[in-house]
Amino acid sequence: MTVLFDDEFDRIFKKMSSSFMDLDNVFEESGKSGSTTFGPFYYGYSMTVGQDGKPVIKEYGNVKPGLLPSSESREPLIDAIIDEKEKTLKLIAEMPGVEKKDISVVVEGKTVHIDAEHGEKKYHGNAPIRHEVDEDSVKATYTNGILEMVFKLKEQKPKGKTVEVN
Repeated sequence: MTVLFDDEFDRIFKKMSSSFMDLDNVFEESGKSGSTTFGPFYYGYSMTVGQDGKPVIKEYGNVKPGLLPSSESREPLIDAIIDEKEKTLKLIAEMPGVEKKDISVVVEGKTVHIDAEHGEKKYHGNAPIRHEVDEDSVKATYTNGILEMVFKLKEQKPKGKTVEVN
């Protein structure tokens, strides 16, 4: 079992490493083009273990390997946490340097759109919702650069029909 996990981890690590090597080219090209856009440029991965025990890898950043930054806004690091006991979904977004009044959050179908702008700090991100939630139940707070949104999960009704046997 550990051999399979080690092989999977090695495959993921090699893919991540090649992405970071590509970023070196992005920085070199940025300097050659005489671009007046300056950093910070950032790109990374967030890796957690899903409920099924398999790794869940998410990319984040304002630059993707092989591409120059396409805008001056940053993509906030967004994490989703399911609390089965409380029956809630918590989305957490890191957006330092903005104020509560600068933040716009729109829940549209299965996506949460987050925008914020304060002076030089600009954030834009979309977070997919992979669970059935009550959109009207959302409560949002912003403290010390951390935006937290809590949704109540909808009750999962069993699908199908009970058949009486005679």
